[in-house]
Amino acid sequence: MTKLFSLAIATAVASVLLIGAASAQTTAPAKTETTKTEAKAPAEKKAEKPRTTASLECSKEADAKGLHGKERRKFRSECKKAAADKAR
Repeated sequence: MTKLFSLAIATAVASVLLIGAASAQTTAPAKTETTKTEAKAPAEKKAEKPRTTASLECSKEADAKGLHGKERRKFRSECKKAAADKAR
C-alpha cells in the first residue's frame, strides 16, 4: 500500500513539474524597426505616378471645403475631369 501511495505521489510531482515546463511561455521576438521605405516594399512594385498640378489643386480645394471619404473622392474625380476638359 505504501508502495502504491509513494508511486502515486511521485507521478503527481512529476506531472506538476512537466506541466509547468510545458506551459511556460517563450519570450516575444524582438521588434525590428522598419523604416517607411521597408514597409512600402510591396507597394513599390507598382510605379507611382507623379501627381499632376490639377490633382494637387483639386486636393487643396477639397481640403478647403473639408471633404472626406466618398464625398472627397467624388469631388476630386469631377474636378480632375473638368481640368482635363479645360486642357483640351
